[in-house]
Amino acid sequence: MDPAHFFAASRVLIVAGKGGVGKTTICATLAAAASRVGCSVLIVRLTPGGALSHLFAAPEITSAGTTLRAGNETQGEISARLVTPDDALLDYLADHGLARMTRRLVSSGALDVVTTAAPGIRDLLVLGRVKQLEVAETADLIIVDAPAAGHAVSFLRAPAVLREAVTAGPIANQADDVLAMLADPTRCRVILATLPEETPINELVETAFALEDEVGVQLGPVVLNSVAALPEGLGDAVDSKKSAKERAKDSSGDNSDQALLDSMLAAATFRMTWVDHQRTQIERLVAQLPLPLITLPARFTTDLGPDDLEVLTDALLAGITTLDESIS
Repeated sequence: MDPAHFFAASRVLIVAGKGGVGKTTICATLAAAASRVGCSVLIVRLTPGGALSHLFAAPEITSAGTTLRAGNETQGEISARLVTPDDALLDYLADHGLARMTRRLVSSGALDVVTTAAPGIRDLLVLGRVKQLEVAETADLIIVDAPAAGHAVSFLRAPAVLREAVTAGPIANQADDVLAMLADPTRCRVILATLPEETPINELVETAFALEDEVGVQLGPVVLNSVAALPEGLGDAVDSKKSAKERAKDSSGDNSDQALLDSMLAAATFRMTWVDHQRTQIERLVAQLPLPLITLPARFTTDLGPDDLEVLTDALLAGITTLDESIS
């Protein structure tokens, strides 16, 4: 598939997955890939902090909007915005000519009361703000860094739940508008993210079926993050080290290299076992969930930065090119 076609297929991509699988990194990678094909991108964060700004070596994300990477003749601009339920409510009131009321809500402390008045109202407010950004064509592509998978289903079900409870009025209208966006694959799709590990994959499979059955939103390809690979020739190197270890045992008693050989052999064996375990989990995912996969390579650092983002972007674009055109 042409990456430009992939990113033009939907105006909103909601990235969901179990906490700790690298959702924010995947959001950044999707944004960087879309930028490379000329799309302007807005990443929506629902909570402050996170690694997003660090991946772009940019300032912290604010509700006013932060430029993560300037656009140029060949690449689209990437920006980010923090959208909280409180901010979403204030924006909603301001857009409907009730800006003076917002000051009273803030000064009286009634804002929390309003945003927790009904189950799901906070999620609806956030999704409503995303819908407004999409309708206003704020960017060619909006990427939402969604809650962890356990909350993602209730987050996306909130409009339907509230619509059943409220038959008329602004909340019903807002719910209808958001439901229309979620149901239209040209406007919105969900990208599920996971690690090739047992628990994240179990949760991802459950989330995928719940989203299709209970929300009706279209699912895009699954992004498998941090997939390890065996360095070329590692198996031969392990055999060589085993032979060297045996020779060392038969030597004149000088064991100065023995500890080093043991450590190298243990590290190589662990890497091979880890890769084999990941392959088993990926095969299980393929068998249980009929969605295409895109894999991102493991980066052996706890401090991902712009250079790592470039490597991940290359891998994502390469993965998109292998997708069938029919999935869009």
